Amino acid sequence: MDDSVDVAIIGSGINSLVAAAELALAGKRVCIIERSDRLGGFIHSAERTLPGFIHDSFSSWHPLFVSGGAYAALGKELHARGLEYCNTTEAVTASVAADPVTGEHRVVIAQRDPGETAAAFTPPGDQAAYGAMLDDLGRNAGTVFGAFGAELRSFGEVAKIAFGAVRRGRFAGTETFVRDSVMSGRNYTRSRFDGWEADQLWSPWLLHAGLGPDHATGGVMLPVMAMSMHSFGMPIVKGGASRFVAAFESLLRDNGVRIMLGAEAEEILVGTGSGSTKDGSVTGVRTSQGVVSAGTVLANVSPQALYTRLLRQPPAGTADAAARYQNGRGAMQIHLALDKPVEWLDPRLNTVPLVHISSGSDSTGIACAQAEAGLLPSEPTVVVGQQYVLDPSRAPEGKATLWLQLQEVPFTPVGDAAGQLTVAEGWTEELKQGYLERVLARLEKFAPGTRATVLASDIIAPTDLADANPNAVNGDPYGGSAELFQNLLWRPFPTAAGHRTAVDGLWHIGASTHPGPGLSGGSGHLVAQKLTAPPSRLSRLQAALKPSKR
Repeated sequence: MDDSVDVAIIGSGINSLVAAAELALAGKRVCIIERSDRLGGFIHSAERTLPGFIHDSFSSWHPLFVSGGAYAALGKELHARGLEYCNTTEAVTASVAADPVTGEHRVVIAQRDPGETAAAFTPPGDQAAYGAMLDDLGRNAGTVFGAFGAELRSFGEVAKIAFGAVRRGRFAGTETFVRDSVMSGRNYTRSRFDGWEADQLWSPWLLHAGLGPDHATGGVMLPVMAMSMHSFGMPIVKGGASRFVAAFESLLRDNGVRIMLGAEAEEILVGTGSGSTKDGSVTGVRTSQGVVSAGTVLANVSPQALYTRLLRQPPAGTADAAARYQNGRGAMQIHLALDKPVEWLDPRLNTVPLVHISSGSDSTGIACAQAEAGLLPSEPTVVVGQQYVLDPSRAPEGKATLWLQLQEVPFTPVGDAAGQLTVAEGWTEELKQGYLERVLARLEKFAPGTRATVLASDIIAPTDLADANPNAVNGDPYGGSAELFQNLLWRPFPTAAGHRTAVDGLWHIGASTHPGPGLSGGSGHLVAQKLTAPPSRLSRLQAALKPSKR
């Protein structure tokens, strides 16, 4: 088989789906090459425990998608093909912990209304400080979100963002805002709040951005998370995440996208160079099902796969840099089928879609440090997803599902911080069950009796994540550490930063590229916009002056 298209896309995660849809709607002939037997990557749902109990296998929450450019471009088309969201108008997220001194339970809840959220903060000054935090981000939103949607290695795009800030008169206080942005989440909340509420509520959310409470840029990601959820809530796909993928698949097929499932991408084909500074030009992709000819290739793969496997002659220095690319902590998913909904000691939590069991920077910081050291955390941050609160169709009447996420888990544990579990043989079934018991014990402190309601469980260890998706190197679902040295200007690394690679026609998208992990579809949208934009006057001139390859 030798099929010719305009654009071949390797992988079918959120960024691939977004790019394929936008390119196809613009009239491009597109082919998606996916090694799995389904589309979607880490977007999937299934009856993983018992019949009638629908679990989002990996990712679940869509505030970043519905607030982004990809949804603005594609939302109408997707809803026309069956996508439906369930959302909250009241409580969005919460965090619960034991007070380190008194042992009493501390609960803080984020409402859709930021004023209502801040009103529950105990130090009076913190109420005003919370509003000031969101106002500061709001004044700089054009710059912050403009940077998330721009090629930061492009002088023109950065200049455009800066010019917009000047035009809006936003340079006053810029130095302070930039300084605060590169703070860790811990230092950011310490510098602004006297009480514990803001830190306990939002610092655990940094885990969902591939960070920890002591990593730089928490000072911008923390308020971004807060503003996103106050503005857009916690939408989930009605009936399960697979319906999101089904809407995309319908859109793609309606617009002529060729979908190759069970097709392993074996090599990105590159022609000989033409004497320019480029390392040749892309001619297509060799797959396990044959060659797909294309003048443009979008690779939604890890840097390691792109520069050490798919490109047989990678640009100078990229293979070594990719081999040194650092992945973050591993993660674990636990799915539970329950005989009845969870009953928290604080009944307000019964209707909150997502609850963190964490005291904020302190307990989450300790658990991150233990996981970074290769230890199973003694008190992990437990992300408790109660999707049934928003979507009762996820479980039979009177029953419930729980979506538990652990984001501080070593891929290859070398020990147990609590000194209780044996890790010598890695993630055996015995170790999985032992860690499940630790997680349930954490939950029982705040929702006693939950363990007795468990009808069935399904555990996805970091090793299972890596087996399910090759982009989850070492069980890291976020495409590599998002610490500052591997983020923004330097994602994935300086010699290959930006989506346009040194190989003419080859683009790199996905979580390991700017703007990083999450379900926004940001990199796919950004690249699709570039490939469908009318050529600028400068690019037309450059094309006219380019030597012929004949």
